[in-house]
Amino acid sequence: MKLQWYIWIPLLLEILDLKSGGDMQWKNMCVGWKRLILLLPALIIIPHMLSVLEFQKQQNLGDLQNEKRVKFDHLVLGPAAGEGLPDRLHCQGTKALNKTGFGLLQNNPNSGEHVAFVSMFAAYNSAADGLVNGRPSSLVTVGKTSYNKVERSMAILNVFINFIQVTMPKSNIFILTDPASELPLHRDMVTIQPIQGEYSRDKLMLQRIRSYIAFLEIQHEKMTQGQDQVGHFIFTDSDIAVVNDLGHIFTEYPNFDIALTFRNNHDQPLNSGFIAVRGTAEGIRRGTAFLQEVLKVYSSKFVKASRMLGDQLALAWIVKSDPKFDGRRFSRREAFVDKIGDASVLFLPCSSYNWTPPEGAGQFHGMPLDVKVVHFKGSRKRLMLEAWNFWSSYSDMSDMLCLILKSGRTKYDF
Repeated sequence: MKLQWYIWIPLLLEILDLKSGGDMQWKNMCVGWKRLILLLPALIIIPHMLSVLEFQKQQNLGDLQNEKRVKFDHLVLGPAAGEGLPDRLHCQGTKALNKTGFGLLQNNPNSGEHVAFVSMFAAYNSAADGLVNGRPSSLVTVGKTSYNKVERSMAILNVFINFIQVTMPKSNIFILTDPASELPLHRDMVTIQPIQGEYSRDKLMLQRIRSYIAFLEIQHEKMTQGQDQVGHFIFTDSDIAVVNDLGHIFTEYPNFDIALTFRNNHDQPLNSGFIAVRGTAEGIRRGTAFLQEVLKVYSSKFVKASRMLGDQLALAWIVKSDPKFDGRRFSRREAFVDKIGDASVLFLPCSSYNWTPPEGAGQFHGMPLDVKVVHFKGSRKRLMLEAWNFWSSYSDMSDMLCLILKSGRTKYDF
């Protein structure tokens, strides 16, 4: 039978004790060896214990990450960031303790500029899109309505339109889409605008820039032919909620051609989910030229990111490449106008014009009282539908924003 190494420790100590009856030098040497032998278990056990603790730490971290990846099928309310800050929304439950500016701008005579909203929408409505591993995909229920995978994107598109028609009821809405698509969408003041292009999922963001350019070229041609002009244009993702009037942008900042939203993010300071273009002949011309330059940079430098983020990287590259541009202005929550190439570009803070739960400028300091656009990108699509259901029941925009603020850090099942 093989003895474990630690069985020999007492025997070694006994031998050293017997030997220590000799001279003093040998005795001192034996004392040193005895101390070393007594420390051996600690030298071996302590690193082992540390490795076990590190393993448990990594395991707990993995469990925490798995918990973060869990998607909920119902809203989960948490603490509202921004408590105590005077310019942020304060909530008690879903009740707003202070109010946002909703409704004030609609009654302002300076907000009379007519604005049309434009969004690209790709309908992946084949039978395969409603299946998971060859079986019907599970339904997601929000309120009293259940949606399969195919129906969810259409529900988001309809809520996108709903919010605009509540906050800016005089606005036209254009949905740019593949001519092959048959969108089941019949809404007042909504126009389906087919644009030829490549709408595959891996080229979608690249196609979005192309569609925006094609739409502006159509509008410019109509203008040169003397046809009625619909006004200024705001291009947005379809997963945004307009929660306040945006017409004031074009009067408050009368000299810009194209507007972008910025955040204090070194790698991606510009978000492409909100782009405004002044609806004059010169504004459309310069806005189109600016987007054509974005498309050129996108296609040459960031084509590998054609499914997502490439347009934002191209925007940042163009802006930062201007030798006169001061990127430090992105760290301040203040709108400003700068000349980029031939275009006058208005930079608007994301915290007001493209606020995103839970990521993006402003979230970790709460929701500003002047928020005008909420962007439900990523896994927040259920929250967008829940927010609309809440608004439909209570018609209080500030309370609805409390619901968004307190629910925005959770991932849901959309």
